Amino acid sequence: MTSRPIGEKRTEHHVIAPRRVSFDWDATPLHWIPGEPTATHVINVLHLLLPAGERWFVKVFKEALPLVRDPGLREDVKGFMGQEATHSVQHASVLDHLAAQHLDTSAYTRHVDFLFEKLLGETPPWGVPVPTQEWLRFRLSLIAAIEQFTAVLGNWVLHAEGLDRAGCDPVMLDLLRWHGAEEVEHRAVAFDMYQHCGGTGAARYARRIEGMAVTAPVLLWLWAWGASYLIRHDPQLAGRLRYSLRAHNKAVAKGLLPSWRELGAAVPRYFRRSYHPSQEGSLRRAVEYLASSPAARAAAGAVGRAAIG
Repeated sequence: MTSRPIGEKRTEHHVIAPRRVSFDWDATPLHWIPGEPTATHVINVLHLLLPAGERWFVKVFKEALPLVRDPGLREDVKGFMGQEATHSVQHASVLDHLAAQHLDTSAYTRHVDFLFEKLLGETPPWGVPVPTQEWLRFRLSLIAAIEQFTAVLGNWVLHAEGLDRAGCDPVMLDLLRWHGAEEVEHRAVAFDMYQHCGGTGAARYARRIEGMAVTAPVLLWLWAWGASYLIRHDPQLAGRLRYSLRAHNKAVAKGLLPSWRELGAAVPRYFRRSYHPSQEGSLRRAVEYLASSPAARAAAGAVGRAAIG
């Protein structure tokens, strides 16, 4: 997006707004990448993490919104919150679809809920003596770091021709690319929000680094655990397969998953003092996909019909 680092002149501005999409999962198979259960479930970890995670994003931003003095940033943040709330709902609907196919995810997602609702709630856990303002800044730094990875993943899925070649379920692919396009569209908002509310000078930069230092290993652990859980509990596999790096890397080689280098390189970029997430991905490519996405087009059509009525 054309959002700029706080303090620079705001020129051409891309408006961020939620799209009230919906998806019909009735015809989507459990292994929506045909013959690729490992790749399917590595990507399915998104559905395990995002419903609770994106609800948490919205809660934290609601806490911080009164601190925002820049009117343009305030509008971006409201648009971001609307998009994240919609993402949460749509990924939760996939969990219902998995449950209908006898893959119950609740034993995993209750730990994710605990992480976001209790450990990272409005007050520090277990009475840890962290000042309210510092606790808010720390959580904003975590969101900015997470959004670094979602922007990278969003850009990857928009260009992932391997998923097209594999004959993926079109509804799931549209969900992933609609979501990925919106992640690229709002890729700078969480970072700008942190920069605006995260204090000044060396302390702000140090906390930004701390946020990524916590986020990267925790996300890696949650993802490996989630992929292992899904494969182990997949009723169609019946215990015949386990998650392995060998199978994961085969899927990477086929273009079904992002490469480790692609994901890992996002961290040192983020550590640069001069870094800004507007460098990630292509807004033009994201907007082009949103103009062609079946779900986004249907949502836009529904809004247009309601306005006429």
